[in-house]
Amino acid sequence: MPLSRAEAPPHSTPADSGLRLEFAQKAFIVHRDRLLMVRKAASDPYHPGRWEVPGGRLEVVADADLDDHIRREVWEEVGLRVVPGPPFHLWQWFMPAGRPAWHGRAEVRRVVAAARLCRPVTVEVSLANQTDEDHLAEPAWVPLPEIDGHDLIPSLRPVMRAFLRMLPVLTRLDPVRPEQAHAPDLPARG
Repeated sequence: MPLSRAEAPPHSTPADSGLRLEFAQKAFIVHRDRLLMVRKAASDPYHPGRWEVPGGRLEVVADADLDDHIRREVWEEVGLRVVPGPPFHLWQWFMPAGRPAWHGRAEVRRVVAAARLCRPVTVEVSLANQTDEDHLAEPAWVPLPEIDGHDLIPSLRPVMRAFLRMLPVLTRLDPVRPEQAHAPDLPARG
């Protein structure tokens, strides 16, 4: 499985930065030769207006397992039900944690992520289930040849290249088993 690395900011090291490790997953959902992408809202504190794919960080207590995690993220962000497939890429990025560490220095999050090909069970997109932290404004089913024309968040660029390179192999894999084709038990947020 390919691995991409984003370099840590030069001022942050595990010993002195309050580094926190988190895990995330991103869903690469393909339907009729289109990839579901989402544009970050203008309110996004890190990448306003840039494009990415649905997904997010693991909620350790709430997510029963990794399949449950990716199903929850996709449901919250774009209102789709999906069947999670195998991971095809690992990467990491660094971001501020948003609060000072116990020693007074800013905490840094090191996010390790897995990209997964997911099969849609439903295809009508909705932003109604988003949380306040999602900051997503515009979902779109993007034709595969047009992906390069979208301004991606920087950490996703090598992952997207890997996805496009591996797509013929990935789409031949059949990640669906009948017992997996269930929706998460998540209420709509209102």
